[in-house]
Amino acid sequence: MLETKQFDVLIVGSGAAGLSLALQLPDSLSIGLLSKAGVHSGSTAWAQGGMAAVLHERDTVDSHVNDTLQAGAGLCHEDAVRFTVEQSTDVVNWLVDQGVDFDLRNDQPDDEFQEFHLTMEGGHSIRRILHAADQTGSAISKALNQRIAKCENVEILTDKCVVDLISDGNRVQGAYVLNTTTGYVETIGAATVALATGGASKAYLYTSNPDGATGDGIALAWRAGCRVANLEFNQFHPTCLYDPKARTFLLTEALRGEGATLHLPNGERFMPRFDPRAELAPRDIVARAIDYEMKRLGLDCVYLDVTHKSREEIEAHFPTVQARCQALGIDMAVERIPVVPAAHYTCGGVIVDQFGATDLPGLYVIGETACTGLHGANRMASNSLLECFVYALSAAKHIKNNRLQQKYNNLPRWDDSRVRVSDEAIVIKHSWQALRRLMWDYVGIVRTNRRLKRAANHLKVLEQEVDDYYSSFTITKELLELRNLTLVSRLMVECARERKESRGLHYNSDYPDTLKASADSVLVPVNSRSQLTVLPRYSR
Repeated sequence: MLETKQFDVLIVGSGAAGLSLALQLPDSLSIGLLSKAGVHSGSTAWAQGGMAAVLHERDTVDSHVNDTLQAGAGLCHEDAVRFTVEQSTDVVNWLVDQGVDFDLRNDQPDDEFQEFHLTMEGGHSIRRILHAADQTGSAISKALNQRIAKCENVEILTDKCVVDLISDGNRVQGAYVLNTTTGYVETIGAATVALATGGASKAYLYTSNPDGATGDGIALAWRAGCRVANLEFNQFHPTCLYDPKARTFLLTEALRGEGATLHLPNGERFMPRFDPRAELAPRDIVARAIDYEMKRLGLDCVYLDVTHKSREEIEAHFPTVQARCQALGIDMAVERIPVVPAAHYTCGGVIVDQFGATDLPGLYVIGETACTGLHGANRMASNSLLECFVYALSAAKHIKNNRLQQKYNNLPRWDDSRVRVSDEAIVIKHSWQALRRLMWDYVGIVRTNRRLKRAANHLKVLEQEVDDYYSSFTITKELLELRNLTLVSRLMVECARERKESRGLHYNSDYPDTLKASADSVLVPVNSRSQLTVLPRYSR
């Protein structure tokens, strides 16, 4: 019989949120840091653009807050926005102390900027994006992983997938965890569990996210009895490289921040027709404009033009993008880059308070998995990394002051005595393809009542098929991901169907106007299903 592992804190996810939480917890706590694959496999390492922070003498907290509120289309919680922005300078100092090498101001011809090289991105009214060339996420991930490797109180558990959380109904007690190497389900006890598993953009056929973005944390928290909110707001990044060989390669927002423009095949620049901010409009506006032009003209893609920059500037600030384009035969210094929108960021998630605490005592959720109130109906570019670090720090303080001094040694073991090894695993592959196609076709950038109804009907059947399969066969990583993503997709559609307006990232052509009163979409678990309430502001 497998022994039960014990930790004071179990952290699920090894991206920016999970790593920074582990690093900021007291050394006296035993910590299990769990990752589905390797510790570098999450979305953090894929982040190119950077992190927003108030660093410039001309910038202010109020300016950053106002930009975020405007981008969030009336659904941001101002207290959460201000709480996040006010800590941005401290976050930068902490990251520098961890060894993150951000680009410095060594190539600016004037005295406009201070120590760091800051760039511009859509929705921001001033340059405030801190970056490490176009590999900011990779630089952060590398520095934090080097730090975590030296922590004697942290045990890194790779190739592990959480099946479900363990709870007595009053408090989290640990988790059942699939060892994908052995195929066994292990029992891990912990009085405190933190979910930092990223978003659910893998629900869509085209996405900028890595394969692990399957909504695991949202599904786990929901099944444990936690509320979720605003899952209809899925951000589509306007500019992913369009090429059969490119798969999910994202072209950083900073390209448009540095003056790159969007064009139709005939060379016409079209964004000024849609918004006075043109290419620097928030992502939802740019993505919807591209989607409109592609559908209007029957295009496979549009084109991003950065040829106004010298080859030297491109090599200095966008080496990753340049290398990827060169590998596909595109010289971005002299020719335009074909681009399409792709699912990028999940703005809704598990409802948490200022400390990342959920409805279930002992369970914390941070990063993209959480709904903190920061993003509202549309995430402003480069606020996501900042949110990870701010709420990781806040959660670490709260865990330190409120942790339960208890071990769970007698937890029930996983029972797989009534299931068998599957002889029809092809069902998972087919169901996965069907899910991602229907979400792209019916719950994409532009929605209608009819499309959402079709999606709900298909998802009802698909979810039942997945549940039947889960009940009959031994589990695998692919099955767990499909189970989680099918559930979260249903929750997305439920939220979208109840929103009788267009706001931010949610655009329904049957309800093109925005209502005067803003309201969050809150789903409450009831007998493993859901009850939807639309609230002016969700509260703990």
